[in-house]
Amino acid sequence: MHIRLLGPVGIAGGGELRTVAGERRTTVLAVLALAHGEVVSTDRLIDAVWGADPPATAQNTLQQHVSYLRRALGDAGTIAARPPGYVLTVAGGGDPTDAARADRLIRATADTDDPRERVRLLREAVALWHGRPLAGAAGLDDDAERLHTVWLRAQVALAEDRLLLGEHAAVVAGLGRLAADHPVDERLHGLLMLAQYRSGRPDAALGTARRLRETLGADLGLDPGPRVRDLEAAIRRRDPALDVDAAPAAAPGPVPAQLPLAVRGFSGRTGELARLGELAAAPGPVVAAITGPPGVGKTSLAVHWAQAAAGRYPDGQLYVDLRGFDPRGAATDPAEALRGFLGALNGPEALPDEPDELAARFRVSVAGRRVLVVLDNARDAEQVRPLLPESGRSMTLITSRTSLTPPGARPLALDLLGPAEARDLLAGRLGPDRVAAEPDAADEIIARCARLPLALAVAAAQVATRPGVSLAEQAAQLRDAAGRLDALDGGDPATDVQAVFSWSYRALSPAAARLFRLLGLHPGPDLTAPGAASLAGEPLTRTQSRLRALLHANLLAEPVPGRYALHDLLKAYAIRRSHTEDTGEDRRAAVHRVLDHHLHTAHAAALLIDPGRRPLDPPASVAGLTVPRLGDPVRALAWFEANYRVLTAAVRLAADEGFDVHAWQLPWTMTTYLDWRGHRPELIAAQTAALAVMQRIGEVPGRAGAHREIGRTLHRLGRAAEAAEHLAESVRLYATLGDGIGEARARYSAGMLASAAGRPDAARAEFGATLALAEAAGDLLWQGRTLTALSWAWVHSGDLDRALRLGDRAQALLQRAGDRHGEAFAWSTNAGIHHRRGDYEAATRAHRQAIRLMHDFGDRASHAGMLAELGDTRLAAGDPPGAADAWRRALHLYEQLGDPAADEIRRRLAAPPV
Repeated sequence: MHIRLLGPVGIAGGGELRTVAGERRTTVLAVLALAHGEVVSTDRLIDAVWGADPPATAQNTLQQHVSYLRRALGDAGTIAARPPGYVLTVAGGGDPTDAARADRLIRATADTDDPRERVRLLREAVALWHGRPLAGAAGLDDDAERLHTVWLRAQVALAEDRLLLGEHAAVVAGLGRLAADHPVDERLHGLLMLAQYRSGRPDAALGTARRLRETLGADLGLDPGPRVRDLEAAIRRRDPALDVDAAPAAAPGPVPAQLPLAVRGFSGRTGELARLGELAAAPGPVVAAITGPPGVGKTSLAVHWAQAAAGRYPDGQLYVDLRGFDPRGAATDPAEALRGFLGALNGPEALPDEPDELAARFRVSVAGRRVLVVLDNARDAEQVRPLLPESGRSMTLITSRTSLTPPGARPLALDLLGPAEARDLLAGRLGPDRVAAEPDAADEIIARCARLPLALAVAAAQVATRPGVSLAEQAAQLRDAAGRLDALDGGDPATDVQAVFSWSYRALSPAAARLFRLLGLHPGPDLTAPGAASLAGEPLTRTQSRLRALLHANLLAEPVPGRYALHDLLKAYAIRRSHTEDTGEDRRAAVHRVLDHHLHTAHAAALLIDPGRRPLDPPASVAGLTVPRLGDPVRALAWFEANYRVLTAAVRLAADEGFDVHAWQLPWTMTTYLDWRGHRPELIAAQTAALAVMQRIGEVPGRAGAHREIGRTLHRLGRAAEAAEHLAESVRLYATLGDGIGEARARYSAGMLASAAGRPDAARAEFGATLALAEAAGDLLWQGRTLTALSWAWVHSGDLDRALRLGDRAQALLQRAGDRHGEAFAWSTNAGIHHRRGDYEAATRAHRQAIRLMHDFGDRASHAGMLAELGDTRLAAGDPPGAADAWRRALHLYEQLGDPAADEIRRRLAAPPV
């Protein structure tokens, strides 16, 4: 016998399902079964059945419902009275509920590397669902949604394993239904696209990508994430790595695919391609440094070869533009590049702060893995040295204008195209017949382009738009353009590429030409269509049309779908044209609009991922702004991931151009993201720079907030004395302003610092002051968070009764405030109190409630800590198997995070049972 929860609630046994008469009885059975083996209090049962307004007879009626259920179950001992309520225990040794059976089957998939066995287990699991979970019970919507999510994840995992087994056509229909039911689920759509592509339906796969893009844009104002974008790009280029034979086996973690789109019309360089192939076949980690003048095609060669060879590197392909010679933006810091690589390789994790430690983590992460790394536009050897794998069978491609030679690098100097290669490139874009018909004119065009691939690509795009005009006439026009313009001064061997750019630029519509000029003003490294629309002050649809025109003219690149970038030479040309044709007022207005775009979008995203933050008062939006709508914290966090480097560059631009409010408010918007992603040195640097701006303009509230953020971050870095100084200054400034809730937050951080330093009396004093200020301001969220902290401070002082009363108050307030993240910590604190009192069952219930709440936030570090504490409690309760189960789950998370706490969990798991 078992209880069925994955559909209409009932009692299953002997091949039959017996439903329970009445919604209230069904609800009691469902609540008890969901907590199988754990005591459910009568208060919890009464609340589930009658809600907030139970009748006076609720206690007696509940007893009658339990009596009925005992008879229905056929064994009075199945539901036992145990203070403070009842516990359901299904005898027989099997799974007590179908939900428990499904959970066991799904967990078992982690213990096998055989996709066929995983498919068997998952099919058996998903077959247990018979409609909406918990049907017939009332008031259990959250539990029903959780069980539905389990089903959805199992379906996705099942589809992934069936794809590994080659069942591509067979999964298309099921994935299509799931994608229709979940129209913004990118993982589902990615699997559907892959299944359609491998079933010989690439157009259908691209249609799926288009519908997802349209839905995300219409509903959320967002573009698809990098995985879907990369997959779409791979489908467009018919990437052999997508084929069944080339598809890698299932990997234990994320498999990054960061390469930009392949270069259209690539030709020539046969000797260099062969040389790269020879180097790749060498044993051990290989480093190749492709060097040469700007525009000679270094990036095109590296990306073309990398795309063709990606299938040889099943553990991932990493790419970063190091921006060593960007005419407007700063070069990429190696630590920033390392954080991006580690996030792609390992998923979100707690990262060290020191650059040397980041480099060491990267080397460990790629050790033993077959990874391809492309380090584009490197400035010098010092910039690339921390980014080089030192073991395994990896391949690293470096491109640079300088002849850098990091240790062990094999040089590959790239010169101008040979005459035959240049003619092949032109023929590949214009057609061999057209080039052969006018060889002298073609040679003049090639000569005017100095045999530089970039200039030839731009010229070919212009020639291709006028098929009725002879090459001779177009060569004459290019000759005239060269006579009107000076050579581009960059110290390069290539001479008159500016003339080529000018020729294509003059063929643009006035609106497209204006957008091209303004794109040069953006600090980069890239820009979305809404950002470009804001820069131009034009509607999004018009801007998208002009972006397409620039792409068609080869004056703009789209390295990943939806993100646009200028080559360094074209950016320098765009800046020069803007300073010639646009007034200083026009340029400043464009910079103002794009900074407003970044600030208003980032401000909305910051409040979505951390609603406990106090909103800023950004400057009123200027006319012509396009701000995407971010609908939920997941999308907001993804937006920060995609735009972090852009925001960092925008902060520098604001400071350089004298936009003081943007220069301090943009760092504010980035604080939570930087903290969560472990970019703490960058957080301190940004806030310190913002402090200097605010000091100059007399912005006192912002200074108070910056001191608090710096103090909190220094505390996490173990720099307690400096943290205390900043927090004290924050308290002082907020008090001077009469800002009670600001002072409360600063005092809260000071209390956490005192608590960590083992000064419970000082901590309680700060938390007490914080609580008084929060109560005076009527801020329920900060009252609840402070009570949680104060409760734990009393635990350290030994007053467990007072600590528990405070913890209960914290839970109630945080529930009212809707702060589920804070509520999880309140439950966890109460669990620790119950544990110390020896009430291990109450502690277990509180731990599990905390874990359920925390699971929804993806805060894996806190989730792991709560699981570890649950394991300690189960061990103290005399339940070694339960302890081991919780510790294993904690270990899994700690290993994902690279947290040294994993060592202690392994030690506990290795210890003999007691």
